[in-house]
Amino acid sequence: MKKFFYRTILTAVLIISSVVVSGHSVQASTNPFTDVKETNSHANAIVSLYNEGIITGVTSNTYEPGKSATRGDAAVYLANALNLQNSSASNPGFKDVPTSSKYYKAIAALNKAGIVYGYGDEFRPNATLTRSQLAKMLTVGFELQQSTTTKTKFTDVNKLTDTATKKYIQTLVDYGISKGTTATTFSPNMKLTRAQLATFLYNAIEATSDDFIVIGVE
Repeated sequence: MKKFFYRTILTAVLIISSVVVSGHSVQASTNPFTDVKETNSHANAIVSLYNEGIITGVTSNTYEPGKSATRGDAAVYLANALNLQNSSASNPGFKDVPTSSKYYKAIAALNKAGIVYGYGDEFRPNATLTRSQLAKMLTVGFELQQSTTTKTKFTDVNKLTDTATKKYIQTLVDYGISKGTTATTFSPNMKLTRAQLATFLYNAIEATSDDFIVIGVE
């Protein structure tokens, strides 16, 4: 059984749907981020996940979409999406993630679930996240049916020596979660931005839940 939660259709409609006021369509969803404009290709994902309580900004009114995503941010957002923040998990013992850390609950829960691991006794929450690293987190976290192919349409992925990484990336393609940076490249070692993190996560939720419906957000 899937560990992640599904928002009901009613809740999604109440939170995200458009309402009509004086003959004009008004978005019920709120975008508090002055640096996330409607023209941003990631705006839909950012605003939708913010309203669902899954992601947060760097400040109350900035998201910093172009800033590199960190392992800590990804852990918190993924744990929120999977409803694991309140799970009872023992301390994984990462010396750079004390119990007072804002990342602690998420990392402990994801580690207990076998979704994320550290580097020995460190998790490195402030380290940047790559596209291939997130591919693994999403595949494992959302319990996606993992691809068995070791050859993809991406020339840069096919050059990788890590077979598991190739499969994680192909899995995202199979589910329509990612199309790559171009038609023939995925850029597996590229640092992920906060905007891209939101879109990957949004697409994963969309691909695995019939009940997560976002209405009226362009």
